[in-house]
Amino acid sequence: MTGLSDSFHRPINYLRISVTDRCNFNCRYCRPPDDTHYLARKEVLSYEEIVTVVQAVAGLGVNKVRLTGGEPLVRRGLGRLVDMLSAIPGIDDLALTTNGRLLSRFALRLKKAGLHRVNVSLDTLRPGRFAEISGRDDLNEVLQGLERAERVGLQPVKINMVVMGGVNDDEVLEFGRLTIDRGWNVRFIELMPFGRADGAQFIPVSQVARVLSALGDMEPCFAKDGGGPAKYFRFPGARGTVGFIGAVSEHFCFGCNRLRLTADGKLRPCLMGEEIVDLRPVLRSGAPLFEVREVILQAAALKPAGHLLTHGIGPQDATMSHIGG
Repeated sequence: MTGLSDSFHRPINYLRISVTDRCNFNCRYCRPPDDTHYLARKEVLSYEEIVTVVQAVAGLGVNKVRLTGGEPLVRRGLGRLVDMLSAIPGIDDLALTTNGRLLSRFALRLKKAGLHRVNVSLDTLRPGRFAEISGRDDLNEVLQGLERAERVGLQPVKINMVVMGGVNDDEVLEFGRLTIDRGWNVRFIELMPFGRADGAQFIPVSQVARVLSALGDMEPCFAKDGGGPAKYFRFPGARGTVGFIGAVSEHFCFGCNRLRLTADGKLRPCLMGEEIVDLRPVLRSGAPLFEVREVILQAAALKPAGHLLTHGIGPQDATMSHIGG
């Protein structure tokens, strides 16, 4: 095993894979309202092609894989992909990010297939507001999905809340209480400059932390799983954790350990960068695994030192739904 790192000597052991650009929600910060373009089926990587990529990166030292979208659960037969990925030697952390709408239906199948845990994107606990943010009146289904995931052992279940000023920032304390009352793990995420994101709604995680201080003093703690960018804390006596992802105000580029694979086979070394390496032609040419690895190494070498969001510079070519979360 040679190990995978970028030109700044940061080790890369994490691959995020978007399995589809389609979604059953239409969240305001993810996809513009006039964006009706979806990838054609022939443009989307097959499950077998995704498995080839994961086999290639596993041979380079990647051990963490996360499936994203769009909404990954809208892609038919996702459990079959999880079956195949969980059988690849070296992959010891297999996770899923979902909006939770279909999670109660598929949680047990995914657990049996080898999925370890889930992150559920949930930005409000109020039904009317949920419909306004997501375009769907499905809050109850999402909450049922969270409880089902917990029951079948997809743990720790994490909730991702994107905090938006004037939209849902008045619910920060309610989400914080979930870590105390329910033992859930809640991560507060800064609004990213994609889709319909309004810069005026941006709230730094430092401000969120100040609001949460009303619930008590938070003690730093370590996350059990994931090794992601969040900084974790716990309220006294709470079973759950509070996490903060300050991708804009407190960026973690110096320790970034990931690559992203879009649904149509583009490797993105940086979520917020313009660098792209197209892996699909190599996969569909029947190239041997070592050639696939060579392209992955090229992509890793393009990983920038950091994003330029604080200078108002971000990706211009795609929305979050196209890139994958």
